[in-house]
Amino acid sequence: MKIARDLPTLRAAAALGPFVLVPTMGNLHAGHVSLVRLARRHGRAVAVSIFVNRLQFAPSEDFERYPRTFDDDRRLLDAEGVELVFAPAENVLYPQAQTVMVHPGPLGEELEGRFRPGFFNGVSTVVLKLFNAVQPAAAVFGKKDYQQLAVVREMVRQLDLPIEIIAGETVRETDGLAMSSRNAYLSAAERVEAPRLQRVLQAVSIGKATSREAFDELAAAGWNPDYVEVRRRADLKAPRAGERELVVLGAARLGRTRLIDNLEF
Repeated sequence: MKIARDLPTLRAAAALGPFVLVPTMGNLHAGHVSLVRLARRHGRAVAVSIFVNRLQFAPSEDFERYPRTFDDDRRLLDAEGVELVFAPAENVLYPQAQTVMVHPGPLGEELEGRFRPGFFNGVSTVVLKLFNAVQPAAAVFGKKDYQQLAVVREMVRQLDLPIEIIAGETVRETDGLAMSSRNAYLSAAERVEAPRLQRVLQAVSIGKATSREAFDELAAAGWNPDYVEVRRRADLKAPRAGERELVVLGAARLGRTRLIDNLEF
């Protein structure tokens, strides 16, 4: 497995490709492994990027405390047979102040964008930089970050990038909680409560609760919910009566930890 920490080393590894890229922020878990294995089914060489992107964190968020576990991540990826890991320092991707940003348009201002202003500007900018650096034939993104997947797909479409975007299914713990690096922030009591988010989304998806009722249940259980909303899968716009191919998305803070999840139906 080749590890590249700068652009010259990365570009010298181009002969290993063409790559299917799995962009990550590290602190890898079984959900990331599922994306790596999905990437393997779509190409002969897999590249994984590990980079905690400051541009997508607000000043009040957890950039400094986000877990950095490179040695564990490297061993996991080596065991999966990954050909290339791109793990740049911040000054490699951002050698100067990043004043040129990718704005994803109205899609990036909905849902997560309402509560994390500028988040998708940071996501779109770093993803485009990673695409330019690695030059993959395809890239894998998890449905766990459903809106991020939609934003990346739209960026690729509108900017005519020659990259196939592949969606990976959400991997869950046995009690239904979507796997996330931030689950490690939960206290023992919060970890017991955390699967409620998936349960209320499930109730909405099968018609046992409205979005408002799901929101209120979270609030009554001590969460600080941001939203629970049903959207069209295709474009994340509000559905018209009778439309199918929907997704319910939710985000809420449990203690100090903000969790997101979604279910298609």
